[in-house]
Amino acid sequence: MPSTIPLGLLATPTRHLFFTGKGGVGKTTLACAAALALADRGRSVLLISTDPASNLDEMFATTLSNEPRPVPGVPRLSAMNIDPEAAAESYRLRVLAQLGAEVTHAERESVRERLSGACTTEIAAFDEFVGLLATRVDAFDHVVFDTAPTGHTLRLLSLPRAWTGFLKGNDRGASCLGPHSGLKMQEERFKAALATLGDPKSTTIVLVSRPDRGAMREAARTSAELRALGLTNQHLAINGVFAATDRGDAVARSIEALGEQVLAALPEGLRSLPQDRVPLRSFDMVGLDALRQVLAGEPQLRIEAVADAEPAAAAAIPALGRLVDELASAGRGLIMVMGKGGVGKTTIAAALAVGLVKRGHSVHLSTTDPAAHLASTIEATMEGLRVDRIDPREETQRYVERVMASRAADLDSAGLALLREDLASPCTEEVAVFHAFSRIVMEARSAFVVLDTAPTGHTLLLMDAAGAYHREMIRTAGALGTPAAGRIVTPLMRLQDPDYSRIILVSLPETTPVSEAAALQEDLRRAHIEPYAWVINRSLVGSGTHDPLLVRRLHGERAQIDRVRQGLARRLYMLPWQATPPEGPTALAGLVV
Repeated sequence: MPSTIPLGLLATPTRHLFFTGKGGVGKTTLACAAALALADRGRSVLLISTDPASNLDEMFATTLSNEPRPVPGVPRLSAMNIDPEAAAESYRLRVLAQLGAEVTHAERESVRERLSGACTTEIAAFDEFVGLLATRVDAFDHVVFDTAPTGHTLRLLSLPRAWTGFLKGNDRGASCLGPHSGLKMQEERFKAALATLGDPKSTTIVLVSRPDRGAMREAARTSAELRALGLTNQHLAINGVFAATDRGDAVARSIEALGEQVLAALPEGLRSLPQDRVPLRSFDMVGLDALRQVLAGEPQLRIEAVADAEPAAAAAIPALGRLVDELASAGRGLIMVMGKGGVGKTTIAAALAVGLVKRGHSVHLSTTDPAAHLASTIEATMEGLRVDRIDPREETQRYVERVMASRAADLDSAGLALLREDLASPCTEEVAVFHAFSRIVMEARSAFVVLDTAPTGHTLLLMDAAGAYHREMIRTAGALGTPAAGRIVTPLMRLQDPDYSRIILVSLPETTPVSEAAALQEDLRRAHIEPYAWVINRSLVGSGTHDPLLVRRLHGERAQIDRVRQGLARRLYMLPWQATPPEGPTALAGLVV
C-alpha cells in the first residue's frame, strides 16, 4: 500500500537518495523537502543538484556554488550545484596534466580544442558526480541528489557503458573525452560509482512522477532503462495528488477523477515498486516554511472557502489561436518552443503546428528531446503535417556512414579501421545530433518548421554547440581567407534572425517555471537571440472553480501572470487548463481556433 505523508522512504533512509523523473513533476521540491526533513531530525545532509538549470538557489533563497555551502536557517544542511562549465574546465585541466612533457604547445592546444564541446561538459559533470559519490562527501550522513530531467540523466548514467566499447583495445590519441589512456585509468572508478548507485543498502533511486498519463509513461520508461543499467533499487513518489474539497465543484471533481484514473492504471513496472503519494498543495514550494509543509501533513489544506481569486485583467491576455495567426502571416520560418521540463512544451508545439496546417501551411514538426512524446501527443496522421524526432542513435549511425563513405577513397583498410574506431566515441553522438538540428533549422528557409526542444538545461547545451560551430566556421574562413567568408550563414545566425526564427517560451503560472523561463530568456539574449513570445500554460483562470485549494492556487497564479506581463514578456498568450489532456489533431486544433 502507498504510504501517507511523511515520505515512507524516509522511515529507514539509505545514505544516498537519488531523485529523478520527467521535468516538472517536482523532483527538486521533494529532494529539498526530504533533505530538510532529515536535517531537522539531526542528521547531517548534503543536497546536490546535477541539473544544468538548477534552481536550488531560489528554493532556499541563498547563493550556492560548486562547493558545499550551509543553508541559512538549517544548521545541519548544506547544498551545492554541479556547475557544468566549472566542471568542464576542471576536467580539461586534469586531462591536459596527463600529457607528457614531450607534447608540444600546438598539440596541447589541439587537445584543449577537442575538449571544448558540449559532450565534454556532460562527461565532466558526470565525472564531478562520481567524485562526490565516491569520496568527497564522507562528512555527511546523507547525500541527496536532485537530478536533471530523465532524458539528460539517463544519458549521463549510460556514458560509462558507452565508453567501455570505445576504450577496449584503444590506447591511442585523444577525443573529446580526453586521452584514451587516461580514461582507462578512470574506468574502474566509474564502474564503482554505478555499483554504489545500484546497491539497495546504500542508495535509493526515487522515481518522481505526477498523476498524469504522460508523466507516468515517462516514469515507466525510466524505470525500465534504469533496470537495464542494473539499477533496480527504485522507489516511486507520486507528487501532486489532488482530492477535491468542494464536492460540488465540477472543475475540482474533474481534476480529481483524471488523477484517480491514472493511479488506477499504473504500468506494471511501477505497480510493483514501493510507493509514496504526496498531496497537491495550495502554495508555491519555495522557501523553508513551504518546503517543511510539503511533508508536514494536511492541516493547511483544511481551509475555508475564500473569494474567487481569478485576475480580472487576465481576460485581456490573447489565446493561443492569436499567436498562430501572427506566426502564419510570415509564410515560413523556424518556431522553437522552449522552457522548463513539464510545462507543456510538446502540447504547445503540436498545437502550433496543427494550427498552421489548419491555416493552409505545410509543417515539419520535430523534437530534440531525448524523451520525446510527440507521437503520443499527435496520435494520428494529418495531411500537411510531417512529424518526426531527432533520434540520437539513428543520427549517429547516419553520420558515421556518411563520414566513412566520404573518406573511403583516401584511406587504406588500416586507416578505415582506425577511423571507425574513433567514430565509436560516444562524443560522435553530439556531433551527429547537432548536424541533424542544423539540417532542420535550414529547412525553414522555405517552409514552417516547429521544433519541440528538450528541457532547458539540455537545450542550452545544444545552443552552446551552435555557438561553438559558429565561432569555428568564422575562424576557419578568416584564417583561410575564404572569399565567401562574409556570406557564411550558420545555424546560430539563423536563430539570431528575428525574421527567420521565432522563439516561444512556455511556462506554468508558478514561481519556479517562471523564474527558469526568465533565466533561459537571459541566456538566449546573451547569445543575441530574442524570444518572440511567452505562453502561460494550464492556467485555472476562467475555469470557474470554487474549490478552496484551487482558489488559493489562483492567488499565486495572479502574481506570476502579472510578473510575466509587466516585466518579462514582449508578447504574452494564455492556454487555459483543459479538463481532458489534448491529444490528437482534433483536440489540438481546438486549442488554436
